Amino acid sequence: MQYLKTLATLCFLTILSFSVFSQTLINAKEIKVNQERIENRIFELAEFGKDANGKGYRVAFTNGDIEGRAWFIEQMKKAGLEVTIDFAGNIIGKKKGKNTSLKPIAFGSHIDMVPDGGNYDGCVGSISGLEIMEILQENNLVTNHPLELIIFSDEEGILTGSKALAGDFSQERLNNLSQSGLTVRDGINAIGGNADSISNVIRKKGDFSAFLELHIEQGGVLEEEAIQIGVVEGIVGIEHWEVTVEGFANHAGTTPMNMRKDALLSAAKLIVAINEVITSHKGRQVGTVGKISAQPGAYNVVPGKVLLGLEIRDLSHDKIWELFREIEKRAAKIAASSGTAITFKDELVAAMPALTDKSIQDKIVQAANALGFTYKYMPSGAGHDSQNMALIAPIGMIFVPSIEGISHSPKEFTTAFDIANGANVLLQTILALDKE
Repeated sequence: MQYLKTLATLCFLTILSFSVFSQTLINAKEIKVNQERIENRIFELAEFGKDANGKGYRVAFTNGDIEGRAWFIEQMKKAGLEVTIDFAGNIIGKKKGKNTSLKPIAFGSHIDMVPDGGNYDGCVGSISGLEIMEILQENNLVTNHPLELIIFSDEEGILTGSKALAGDFSQERLNNLSQSGLTVRDGINAIGGNADSISNVIRKKGDFSAFLELHIEQGGVLEEEAIQIGVVEGIVGIEHWEVTVEGFANHAGTTPMNMRKDALLSAAKLIVAINEVITSHKGRQVGTVGKISAQPGAYNVVPGKVLLGLEIRDLSHDKIWELFREIEKRAAKIAASSGTAITFKDELVAAMPALTDKSIQDKIVQAANALGFTYKYMPSGAGHDSQNMALIAPIGMIFVPSIEGISHSPKEFTTAFDIANGANVLLQTILALDKE
């Protein structure tokens, strides 16, 4: 009789255990983020750093940034995370996994903004990451891998937090003035970091299983094409050149048109030529002349010197330089025909392209398909913390639409529905990575 009772108890426990296990699997596949909670938190965070006129000013290291970070840390603790601030000022919230031998899956973004910026750049990825941690806690789901939610410091300044974490931060940068008016050194210390020990935050290649970032597109492609999810192929490389066009300054009234060495006229022809070169090649490269200064700058003087700022961006470093060499050839012809001289100086602020991991791209696509979302492969034309994390981990990025393609502006906006779509794709991608 005792044998039968024991057997019955074992059968009951086995069935109960299987039921709980099955329910966990169902929850993992069907779990959804709380759209309303994400939206409410975006509005709450937006209050920090507002000036008297209601404009956003949560620039890194300012009081608004410090207050916003304190609020975020409290939300992370409520979600059951173990929260620390590293020496670079990064906020890191950890959730333990079942298998301590596995490397963490990390995800996150930033909450600092440009002056008079918007409420979605960086914040969407940060708050969605927080929501994922909270939804896992509410559903008693424990992943195999440990999870880390990282809120990087000073993204809009010089990508301070992610550069430091990836070991790509020079000590000289600490003396740079930040947009807050503080040096980067004093700013890091103000937000709870320790600039003198910043080299100790470095994570080595292989310390993370993967890094993921959800972000607003900051452009208008997804909205224009009615696509719900952007699968980012990589973050473009960036090269800057200072261009000098030298002619001869002379009296505008007495110098005939055919005897002029007009530097501004040559510069104008060069700007048109740059646009022609960039648009004549297949691909999604962009080239911009975003700065111009004519000297001496008077109505009655033929411009003798012009300074231009040229920028080229593309996913291929080689293609950037191929385009530049073609621009150089066009510049030489313009100079020869106009009696001017055109020279280029590389500004040495290059950002190398950072390609996303193909396997992670595939998982993002699988998640989008499973959720019934349309998607598009696309590059990121803007810089992100992910580009630094690519130095030490496989990365993936997910874009959601930006209304009218507006960003770095108070008019920046992404719907709560679109944000929740991206957060659900992020969640399912994390769960897919956790099976490896």
